[in-house]
Amino acid sequence: MQSFYYLGLMSGTSLDGADIVYVEFKKDKSELITFDLIASKTYNYSQEWVSKLSKLTEDSALNFCKTDVYLAVLFSSWIEEFIKEFQIDKNKITAIGSHGHTIFHQIDKKFSTQIGNGNTISVMTQLPVVCDFRMKNVQYGGQGAPLVPVGDFDLFSLEADSFLNIGGICNISYKQNNQIIAYDICPGNLPLNKLSQLLGKKYDKNGLIAKSGEINFFLLDMLNELPFYKINKTKSLGVEWLENEFYPLIKMDHSIEKNLRTIVEHIAIQVAKVLNDNNINSVLLSGGGAKNTFLVERIQHYYKGKIKLPSTSIIDYKEAIIFAYLAHLRWNNQNNCLSSVTGSKKDMCTGVIYYP
Repeated sequence: MQSFYYLGLMSGTSLDGADIVYVEFKKDKSELITFDLIASKTYNYSQEWVSKLSKLTEDSALNFCKTDVYLAVLFSSWIEEFIKEFQIDKNKITAIGSHGHTIFHQIDKKFSTQIGNGNTISVMTQLPVVCDFRMKNVQYGGQGAPLVPVGDFDLFSLEADSFLNIGGICNISYKQNNQIIAYDICPGNLPLNKLSQLLGKKYDKNGLIAKSGEINFFLLDMLNELPFYKINKTKSLGVEWLENEFYPLIKMDHSIEKNLRTIVEHIAIQVAKVLNDNNINSVLLSGGGAKNTFLVERIQHYYKGKIKLPSTSIIDYKEAIIFAYLAHLRWNNQNNCLSSVTGSKKDMCTGVIYYP
């Protein structure tokens, strides 16, 4: 049995913070990969950083470049703090798998941009860093997303038939004719958190605010009729789509509670439709939205199959674990990005390696 140790770092679009994990991957003689999550922690962004990152799409090129490096400095300080707190032997770590923080995702213009400069992290931590997982795929005609399905099926295939991550965006992965299919379904926590913050809440805990509201059926119909939902598979969503297509619609109802309730119903309908239309018997949930009990109840209301909730550590850290795994595959020059998932011209090994 061989063991390999990696750090994984994931900063999601919902801007709640960065997840860091320390993972041991084990490979037996049959090449079967298993893992142990040794340590994990979430580092929250200050309000200053939330504001800075949320406005960066409209900022100057100079501030964009500065933020790219300064965010890497912040990530590096968190990594060093993490290593010290959990008494991790640096010499054991092969590399850090860093997703970075997505600022732009404009596939029609051929780019997807994540900040958190890999060179800076590598020099400051004195560890190799694997990052920039998306752009090579985009240049080969893919969506650059989603990236987690390889990890879903390599690491969690015994848990369920499909995998739904409810982060800022909801994304699904499942197998069809023995081929992995994955794509973004609809918004997730991004609009829910945005509305909750107007009420002075960081997020709608357990969906209680949404539960108190009434559905605006006119708005619900308009959301369900958005053109994105008519696109067949291999599709992805970014913040730009929300700003241009989604948010303008919800401004017509001034009740935040009604908007929250309507969006929860919209998410539940879209998620369940994908699960039911593809005859998926079970789904494993992860991401912050898996803790939104009201949202999970509404998905189950429409979904004919079984929803499975893993341990809290997997709900919270599955994506960070998988980015550590994607780094492991890149380190060994193995494919970690699939054409069946992204729509690219071929399967590929993505990620740029920076050495200290």
